[in-house]
Amino acid sequence: MGIVIRQSIKGTVVTYIGAFIGFLTTFFILTKFLTPEEIGLTRVLFEAASLLSSFALFGVSSSAIRFFPYFKSEDGKNNGFFFYLMLLPIIGSIIFITLYYFLREPITALFIKNSELFVNYFDSVPPFMIFLLYWTVFEVYSSLLMRIAVPKLIREVILRLLLIVAYLLYAFDVVDMDGFVACYISVYAISMMFAFLYVSKIGSISLKHNFSFISTDLRKQICSYTLVWMIGALGSNIVSRLDLFMVGSQLGLDYAGIYSIAFYIVAVIEIPSRSIATISSPIASSALKEGDIHAVTQLYRKVSLHQLMVGGFVFLLIWINIDNIFALIPNGEVYSKGKWVVFFLALGKLIEVTLSFGNNLISYSRYYYWGLYFTFFITAIAITFNNWLIPILGVTGAGVATTLTCLISYSAQQWLVQVKIKTNPISLKLVKLIGLFILVLGVNSLLPKYHIVIVDGLYRTIIVSLCLSSLIYVLNISEEVNTLVNRFIKKLQN
Repeated sequence: MGIVIRQSIKGTVVTYIGAFIGFLTTFFILTKFLTPEEIGLTRVLFEAASLLSSFALFGVSSSAIRFFPYFKSEDGKNNGFFFYLMLLPIIGSIIFITLYYFLREPITALFIKNSELFVNYFDSVPPFMIFLLYWTVFEVYSSLLMRIAVPKLIREVILRLLLIVAYLLYAFDVVDMDGFVACYISVYAISMMFAFLYVSKIGSISLKHNFSFISTDLRKQICSYTLVWMIGALGSNIVSRLDLFMVGSQLGLDYAGIYSIAFYIVAVIEIPSRSIATISSPIASSALKEGDIHAVTQLYRKVSLHQLMVGGFVFLLIWINIDNIFALIPNGEVYSKGKWVVFFLALGKLIEVTLSFGNNLISYSRYYYWGLYFTFFITAIAITFNNWLIPILGVTGAGVATTLTCLISYSAQQWLVQVKIKTNPISLKLVKLIGLFILVLGVNSLLPKYHIVIVDGLYRTIIVSLCLSSLIYVLNISEEVNTLVNRFIKKLQN
């Protein structure tokens, strides 16, 4: 677990620096200089391109981690593995860009009434998709080489700084809307190139390969696994973006913008899980390959505990300050319509960070194909909940639908993990941690409210942070965290 902790800490520190930049950007630049409709446009464009890229990946993100141990070699060339990482997305791009244009008429018909601005930039999605696609490929390759800090720096810091430039160019009328969209997409192209330059320095990017290295049996495993996860991606990735698309098409891009701001607020909850899960996945893959279920269980429980610990901590800080946040941001009275969207999306995120590593275990095990069955079931549930709740509750309905979908989907997934892999993330420490969160929320409810927003936010944050941190340390919820704290205390004493 040592390398996991070290790389996770580096990745998390970088990510939170990026989150701070993103916080300033989202709440003091976007909300001031862009209308809700324009914010909605950028979000829908990104999610549409991201959805297409997830299809075109052909399951590479999961299959690369599962099968890399079979290709890994001491000379660092890894038997042409990089060639296959580059090849499959090319094939996927051709197929899904063609399909995207084939479906142009029904897609535009869905958005034309309430979100005409998106229809105007329909052709911007395919190139955007290519940049996101290969950026993901290079990040996957970096994680396989156990290097995540620099890719995190690119994604969480450099990308956000470049986006600020794009936003300000539009805000000060240096570029018009067409130029802004071009700048926005170009930022992702630049980030992709930075990621490529990094992987070229830390590993082999040779396209030399030997097809004979892959045995017939291994080829069948790879093809079968990739096919299943490619089909599964059609459902799982639609589910993760369905709420935004349905809000945009049914309520308009302005409500998509409000929903996006709520989503940005909640997104920081999962930041630690990105680092922890990324660096833990190759370890889980190797343990499953060796059949070491005890090691898998220990890893699963530690990953879930630490992801919930940090994610829950962030959730508490967000929710105790939610009214203060909307009071501080420009045009906060508009975006405060998404207050309860924040709450329900946050609940969904807490469920996700606690149980999502189970999906990794399924995908790296011989039961990976089961994920496909759940995908179609979950897609149907998500569509049903959104169609039912958005007309009734408006934008909040999308948040409730997302929470219900997360609850049902991850519960079903955990049932599969328990039955097939014989492991689960539940431990006494996890239960204690949940109890601490509830206790600290109760403490916050007893605190008096100050009319000065900044003062109220600071004193609540300090009191809640001290209470929760102290209780986590005293109750020894995490041995790893206590060890790090003890080392820090010893350094201060010396």
